[in-house]
Amino acid sequence: MNKIINQFLAEIDNRNSHEPEFMQAVKEVSEDLIPYIVSQDIYHGKNILMRMVEPERVVMFRVNWIDDNGEIRVNRGYRVEMNSAIGPYKGGLRFHPSVNLSILKFLAFEQVFKNSLTTLPMGGGKGGADFDPKNKSDGEVMRFCQSFMTELFRHIGPNTDIPAGDIGVGGREIGYLFGQYKRLKNEFTGVLTGKGVSWGGSLIRPEATGYGTVYFAEDMLNHIGDSIKGKTVTISGSGNVAQYAAEKCLHLGAKVITMSDSSGYIYDKEGINEEKLNHIMDIKNNKRGRISEYVKKYPKAEFIKDKKPWAVKCDVALPSATQNEVNGTDAKTLLNNGCICVAEGANMPCDHNAIKQFKDNKILFAPGKASNAGGVAVSGLEMAQNSLRYSWTREEVDEKLKEIMIKIHKKCLKYGKEKDYVDYGKGANISSFIKVADAMLAQGVV
Repeated sequence: MNKIINQFLAEIDNRNSHEPEFMQAVKEVSEDLIPYIVSQDIYHGKNILMRMVEPERVVMFRVNWIDDNGEIRVNRGYRVEMNSAIGPYKGGLRFHPSVNLSILKFLAFEQVFKNSLTTLPMGGGKGGADFDPKNKSDGEVMRFCQSFMTELFRHIGPNTDIPAGDIGVGGREIGYLFGQYKRLKNEFTGVLTGKGVSWGGSLIRPEATGYGTVYFAEDMLNHIGDSIKGKTVTISGSGNVAQYAAEKCLHLGAKVITMSDSSGYIYDKEGINEEKLNHIMDIKNNKRGRISEYVKKYPKAEFIKDKKPWAVKCDVALPSATQNEVNGTDAKTLLNNGCICVAEGANMPCDHNAIKQFKDNKILFAPGKASNAGGVAVSGLEMAQNSLRYSWTREEVDEKLKEIMIKIHKKCLKYGKEKDYVDYGKGANISSFIKVADAMLAQGVV
């Protein structure tokens, strides 16, 4: 079996050797899926995984815009339309200097499996640009978004490809992007999700990824007769996902002690309560400041510069910043400090060595394609509301989100349950693969 897996990976690497993030995602999935595919006559010999790892379409384009000094600036834009077997392409847009084709292909590939798990009819895609919205004026961000959408609009649509937000693309950016799409197409459609509630957005959408991550962690703990109530939680990041993961932890009675950004992390041993969390939200969302400002108001807390929070003792860890932020050394530290549960809030924040240690030590580990699927799930609910020209209440959306996360947990149990352990990664990979693969086989070689 190892020989078959290695042969497959060698062939994929031959085409994508310059794309390490994408290859990491393919390897993680292949180790679970290839043994399953070989054991199933319906899939074996159909090259189904080979077809899945190749995007249906990749669009790359130039984005010219003018900064506040009148200088013409140039960035590169992308949209990776990975798989549309079960529905139109669905996935976020990321604006960050690190954006390249490898990262977007990895995100789009993961998105296919994540969207399948939600049970909603959505294919997978991802896009973005190497543009950094930090320290840019609203006018500069608007001009960039308008230029970006002027090219992208011809490739997307409510029945073709529905982008959303991601790192660097929040409510402000979605607003500018949607405005330009509406201007160019002369129509008001649900082509983007993450919109403002007053113009087609869904309640709970900003909270959904963070809330869903915590709901999934709670489901895992409930399955072993435990709960997140009373647990000490470390969270990385301080953006949308981390903020609302912290909020839901507080709602469920947990104690959050860390949050972070690219400059370092804060450690508040007394716990980050709702008042303190609101201060963090003000720093990051309104002032667009740094997490280090937290200790000015709360001097009993510590700011640790240029470090990640995984050295802090905890029961539950929620990595919610970016890919590969938890390595093998970090995993060993978490395990030595008694961590019993890790749920990925970000996309692939744990590297291969970290995941192996979590599985070898049989702690609860939730891959992002399962635990952070709440965001795209509520995006799907936003699409449904747009089609109906109707809005559900906050309570209705939150209840639907909980139900979806419970269903995802059950799907992971079905294919990941072993004698004394649940391999949630394996369960998520196989369960999501089956739905997409069956649709691809039914639709022929296209």
